[in-house]
Order: sequence, then C-alpha cells, then structure tokens
Amino acid sequence: NAAEQTIRMPKLRIKVSGSMRTMTGAEHFAAIRSYTATAIRQGNNMLDALIQAVTGNPWIPATT
Repeated sequence: NAAEQTIRMPKLRIKVSGSMRTMTGAEHFAAIRSYTATAIRQGNNMLDALIQAVTGNPWIPATT
C-alpha cells in the first residue's frame, strides 16, 4: 500500500529517536520526504532529484 510505505520512514524515525525535536524540523523532514517520494513514484532517481534541488534546478512533477 502506497500510503503505508510513505508513512513508514517518519514513523520509524520517531520510534528510534523518541520524537522529532522541533516542529520546524518535522516540517522540513516531511517536505523533503514528500518531494523524494513523489519523484520516485514518477520514475525518477531519488538522488538525482535531490541533487537537482540542491543545485537550484528542482525537479517539478508534470501536471496532467
């Protein structure tokens, strides 16, 4: 199930560390995780998508 796979990593992170340290950190984590999950679902390489984002040329999903 795609929804379960998407939430697995944040849940594991909370389980290991006890919690997210700040709300801002949790929001940043969620934004990055959402970006990479969408890139993967669209058939892109996660590392390539992150490199493009960091270099100022972010991958943008195609609109349908």
